Amino acid sequence: QVQLVESGGGLVQPGGSLRLSCVASGGTFRRYVMGWFRQAPGKEREFVAAITWGGNTYYADSVKGRFTISRDNAKNTVYLQMNSLKPEDTAVYSCAARLYVVSNTASDYGYWGQGTQVTVSS
Repeated sequence: QVQLVESGGGLVQPGGSLRLSCVASGGTFRRYVMGWFRQAPGKEREFVAAITWGGNTYYADSVKGRFTISRDNAKNTVYLQMNSLKPEDTAVYSCAARLYVVSNTASDYGYWGQGTQVTVSS
């Protein structure tokens, strides 16, 4: 059983940056594909980025070139560096984990954190 805890959300002005962190416990971290998803009010949850245990990365088109996902297997932590933030990036961001195979579909992930709010506003 894997537990995930996110941190790092907050209020930021358009064009600003934030770094989200997600610490995992209770499993063998390197076996898991880690993903970030987000959900804005009134919208469905959407894929943001994912990273395999070996460091291969995948991004939604909407964040490509602005967001960077990374992981530190020694610290059981995955990060999401978000630059050039836009008001439309406002959402609750959640990290998720699944074994071995990367996916951009939320229902494929069996473990979820509680989420952290990111608000981009002037």
